[in-house]
Amino acid sequence: MFNSRTLFSALLLIISSATFASSFTLSSEDITQGEFMDKAQEFNGFGCSGKDLSPQLNWSDAPKGTKSFAITVHDPDAPTGSGWWHWQIVNIPTTVTELATGAGSTKQNLAPKGSKQIENDYGSRGFGGTCPPSGHGIHHYRFTVHALSVEKLELPANASGALTGYMINANTIESSTIEALYKR
Repeated sequence: MFNSRTLFSALLLIISSATFASSFTLSSEDITQGEFMDKAQEFNGFGCSGKDLSPQLNWSDAPKGTKSFAITVHDPDAPTGSGWWHWQIVNIPTTVTELATGAGSTKQNLAPKGSKQIENDYGSRGFGGTCPPSGHGIHHYRFTVHALSVEKLELPANASGALTGYMINANTIESSTIEALYKR
């Protein structure tokens, strides 16, 4: 049986372990969990007129065994039956823990050296901003950083969003997400 002293010691051990445990965390200066994004992250095309800027992202406390990172941006509310891939960037070196605003540009080469941007559902390699159908309601945009157990995902040059997502998920040790909102 547990006496009160044993129970108290066990409780202290649990609390101190939780206090000192690191947690893989994603944060941003441009987007906030559960809040609406501004026009800067809106696509420029398909009837939208935003700046099409990928938001600034930074992450910390990667889990042990991380050999690279991947970032995905997915809208599960898009009326496609499978959602919409806005951005997938893989093979980000472990020395990189931040992407500046606009790093996903399809017009400039701002992505980290060695990384690979996958063709998004707009048909370009890089970030494609929000552009939900007008009047379709609130869409949830999941910005996720994945700590991967491999240095490089071996993907064909024309890898689909689904194949890339599969390979990312198959090699993810831990992930962290910011879910931002948008509507037109």
